[in-house]
Amino acid sequence: MTVLTVPMAETGTAGITRRTRVLRRLRRNPLAVVSFVVLALAAVVALLSPWLAPYSVDQTDFARTLAPPGSAGHLLGTDDLGRDVLSRIMLGARASLQVGLLAVATSLVIGVPLGLAAGYFRAWDAVISRFTDLLLAFPFLIMAVGLAAIRGASLGNAAVAIGIAQIPGVIRVVRSDTLRLKSLDFVAAAVVDGASDLWVLARHILPNATSVILVQATVAIPAAILGEAVLSFLGLGIQPPAPSLGTMLATAQQFAARAPWAAVLPGVVIMGLALAFNVFGDALRDALDPKGDRR
Repeated sequence: MTVLTVPMAETGTAGITRRTRVLRRLRRNPLAVVSFVVLALAAVVALLSPWLAPYSVDQTDFARTLAPPGSAGHLLGTDDLGRDVLSRIMLGARASLQVGLLAVATSLVIGVPLGLAAGYFRAWDAVISRFTDLLLAFPFLIMAVGLAAIRGASLGNAAVAIGIAQIPGVIRVVRSDTLRLKSLDFVAAAVVDGASDLWVLARHILPNATSVILVQATVAIPAAILGEAVLSFLGLGIQPPAPSLGTMLATAQQFAARAPWAAVLPGVVIMGLALAFNVFGDALRDALDPKGDRR
């Protein structure tokens, strides 16, 4: 009976060794460590924001509107309604991360099976590839805005709209890696040994494509965060009075000359989250690169 050898599947001692190498490479990369710390802190703040926020996000103080940072007991100042900017940024970052994770989960649930089918089954490749080309004909944000406008403005609808707009990118990445893995010897050995197509996809192709999918997810999350900010800025995302970094920017633009911090601070948070995810995604891609084992 043919003995199958899966060179990249993380099983047993080999899997533990590979994970150890990946973690060691990440620890040796200062940018990866810094970006991971930033993302970990952001996740903790997002999870605990209802309890960490110093004020209620809807608590107004019309006697202290547009107060500068550090004054009137507000570390980052207040907005045009006297609401605490720090509290709203904390809850807004929570919403941005929620939309980012939900959007990426939506794109992976739909895009990964389609990418596997396109890369493995030649008969399906033409149909799925043409569908992908059709979706790619529309710019990412234009498609997200259009879908959000059709479905209505809410956090869930924004996440679904952004997730659907990200499906073509997931399909292309997974299809490309499936074509590469399909040509390797261990897949051919499994086919010769009588394994069904579904078994080969589930047992050999998908586990070995996990690293590529993981990297694609880390790259897609910042795009989803930016997409949520754009949708909320345009009034198609999270609706007031619920806090959102995008709605904070939209409200603050009319007071930019008088209270620039009200617009700068949410923008810095959006930029910081997106940058941290992108840097960590690049570092993770390098750490997962099998060519690094031969360096």
